[in-house]
This record gives sequence, C-alpha cells and structure tokens, in this order.
Amino acid sequence: KDKTIEMVDLKTKKLFLKRCEYPSIQLNDLYIGAIATVHSRQLKIVDYADLFTRKHFESSKEKTFAMIKPDCYQHIGKIIDIIEHSGFVIGNIRMAKMSLANAEEFYAEHKGKPFFTNLTNFICSDFVVGMELVGEEAIARWRKLIGPTNCEVARKEAPNSIRAIFGTEGVKNACHGSDSPGSASREIEFFFGEKTKLKPTAFLTNCTSCVIKPHIVMEANVGKIVDKILSEGFEISALQMFFLDKATSEEFLEVYKNVLPEYSAMASHLTSGPCVALEVRQENAVNSFREVCGPHDPEIARTLRPDTIRAKFGFDRVKNAVHCTDLEEDGPLEVEYFFTVLQQK
Repeated sequence: KDKTIEMVDLKTKKLFLKRCEYPSIQLNDLYIGAIATVHSRQLKIVDYADLFTRKHFESSKEKTFAMIKPDCYQHIGKIIDIIEHSGFVIGNIRMAKMSLANAEEFYAEHKGKPFFTNLTNFICSDFVVGMELVGEEAIARWRKLIGPTNCEVARKEAPNSIRAIFGTEGVKNACHGSDSPGSASREIEFFFGEKTKLKPTAFLTNCTSCVIKPHIVMEANVGKIVDKILSEGFEISALQMFFLDKATSEEFLEVYKNVLPEYSAMASHLTSGPCVALEVRQENAVNSFREVCGPHDPEIARTLRPDTIRAKFGFDRVKNAVHCTDLEEDGPLEVEYFFTVLQQK
C-alpha cells in the first residue's frame, strides 16, 4: 500500500532485494499467474509465500474468462473500457478467429442443445476477443455485469448491463462469461494455455503496428484507445497482451537507437508492465494511423493536434501512450515481430 516492495529468497531466508519504493507495481498486479517486472527482471508469480497471505487474498484474486462475441466487434473498445472501470484486472487478452472445430470444442458442454449449431456457427463467423479477468468474486461479478443471456430480458431486468446495451438477439448477445471456477479454468487454458489451438489473426498486409504502452494499461485506458482506433475507421485484425523483457524491447525499438535520445528510457518503459500490440489495417495504414496517433511529443500534440491519441493520453516523450510504425515499409515487419516472431519464442 505504500508503493514499496521487498524480495526474500524463500530457501535461504536471505534478503534478495532491500525494501524500496517501486510505484510501477500495484497490489492489483499481484496474483497467481501474473508476470511482474522488477528492475527489468521478469518474475512469474507461482504461489503465495505463506498461509496468511493465501487466506487473505485467494478470494479477492479469483479468475474468470470473458469473451466479446463477433456481433460486438465495433464495440470492443467500449466493452474493454467498462471492464477496466468495474474493478477487474485484465490479466491477459487476445483476439482470435475460431474455426468451427474450435467453437465446438469451446462450447462442448452445450452439445446436443437446440442452440448449439447456431451458436458455434456464429462464434466462428468473425473475430472474438478473449480475456482473463481477475478480481474479487470475478465469476459472479462478470456475469452480473454482462446481464441475463436473453437480451430482451436483460433490457428489462438489467438495463445497464452489457447485453442490454450491446446485445441484439439470440446467440448475438455481446459477451460470454464463465459460469463456474472449473469452466473459467478450462476456458482460460483453451485461449491462453501453451497448447492452445488458436492462431494469431494478423494479415500482415495493408497494416501498421500499434503498441499500447504499459502506463496506459496501468491507467486503465486501453479500451478508450481501442475505441478511438475503431471509431476512426481502422480495422483491428490482431490484438494481444505481451510482457516484454529487456532484450526483446531493445530489439523491437532498435531502429531508434542512436536516433532518439529517449531510446533507452523507451525500451525500459516497455518492460515495466504488460503492453497490448495491435495490427491496424486500412489503405495507406502507416501514414493514416500516424495522423491519428499525433506527434511523438504529447506536449506538441496537445498544441497542434489536440484530438490525437498522444495528445489525450500521453504524458511525455517516453510515456506517450502508443508506439506506431513510422516508415511505410516497416508496417508489416513490426506486426510480424509481435504476431509471428514472438509467438515462436
């Protein structure tokens, strides 16, 4: 709570890192399975250190799986924004395009029910966005937030729910939510596990890269930026959360080495927490998207282009909200780095 951390080697009981201020790590960031970056060292949290901590936090760090269905593609940003401001931590997120076999496996528990065929055909008809949500009573709270399965019932009984606002009818009811801890665990593994059958959705044509920086994730503004991109008429055809280490960050930004004085600080910031990479598509995507992002320096952006992403969400030349491709020929290459090269590491 006082923004300090300390690390102790559990085997030797010796101090590994002396207690120090480290404001980039929040209490909400600490849960089983999370990746925390401390002084450029990536650490995966695998268990509680003692029984007291387990009892105190286990119920408040429940996980559930959420999915935005194809009918809400244009509302992806708005729904993410609702999630970010409803007390959830988004532990992981990715866009996927399910095959019919994927959809049938995901909804296997409903096989034989009257709606199964319509549901599986609909789910594989276009992009979906899957999320791992973490928070107190996450399963029950997410199901309450999305509302009743039937959108008409939702509009009557829970008019402020996601399905009431964005759902239409039948299987086109905006979102999916796990109904039990067992389902949540299975669905999270299906989407994010090492053996997932889902493939990256990037086209690598007519595209540019967008990397939403860690400070935006921490400030819970990912949804607003995604919504801004879609509202400007761009297509988002790939989206995934990444935890970059120092070597990967420096490799990705290598073109700026000896060019921008902030290179080292930029590379360091990309390792300070999760970032979200996107493939953004449109004709003349690189130049068009740079216009939407605005000048590299948010102060200049606020003066010259106040409606741009960096003007609205940037802080300084390092924490300037988003990275976007600068050179037209680099668009597919930068997208490929995240959605092909890093997938193989």
